[in-house]
Amino acid sequence: MSLGQHLVELRRRLIIAAIALVASMVASFFLTDWIIWAMTEPIRLVAEQRGDGEAVKLMYSTITGPFDMRLRISFSVGIILSAPIWLWQIWAFLMPGLTRKEVRYTVGFVSAAVPLFFAGVFTGWLVMPHIVEIMATFSPESSANFYEGKYYYDFVFKLLLVVGIAFVIPVFLVALNFAGIMSGMAILKGWRVAILVAVIFSGLATPAADIVSMLMLAAILTVLYFAAAGLSLLLDFRRSRRAPKLTVPGPMPTTDPLP
Repeated sequence: MSLGQHLVELRRRLIIAAIALVASMVASFFLTDWIIWAMTEPIRLVAEQRGDGEAVKLMYSTITGPFDMRLRISFSVGIILSAPIWLWQIWAFLMPGLTRKEVRYTVGFVSAAVPLFFAGVFTGWLVMPHIVEIMATFSPESSANFYEGKYYYDFVFKLLLVVGIAFVIPVFLVALNFAGIMSGMAILKGWRVAILVAVIFSGLATPAADIVSMLMLAAILTVLYFAAAGLSLLLDFRRSRRAPKLTVPGPMPTTDPLP
């Protein structure tokens, strides 16, 4: 294909992806009531604990605040709902330029990363109420907790995104090893730091009294890290077996002197 044909193909696939995104956003807009209700559940729990529902509420400081929050939610959910379509458009555009081996490896990495990302998002959704409850305990008894809608949504969205990416980091480590940037032994040597980070993150993400949840979350992150290290070591071993062995040159053959 010529450059012009590539640009026409790219435009066509971008249009398809944009239509899918807009349609998903419109459909998601009608789900925002349920999403907001589920997202504000921690606020209602804090209000019940304090025994004063008027002192703990979700608030909007601008006239367009409620509508803006619904647009943000519909955009985020629309990206997730339309992901199969726009991911396929990207893949279909790039696939003709990849070799069969590259296609196989790419499918393997994506097949591992997508489920791990959604598992991380689901885990972040489970621990999000605990974080809101912990932060609310630092408020004095005579104070009120009014959560501004925009910032509350940003907090929830960024938390889910960070936990989702944390679950995908092992896949990136394997990809770095596969590209020859980081060896499996280098990944394994950082196990102390990895465990420390997993424990600290789990301690912040779960309530202080719930030791079981903290240990379970830390164990999941640690197992994923060691799984990435083990797979990277296996890849290093296979590469070393396939590498050609250097032969040591023997003594030069002697020749009879010229008569």
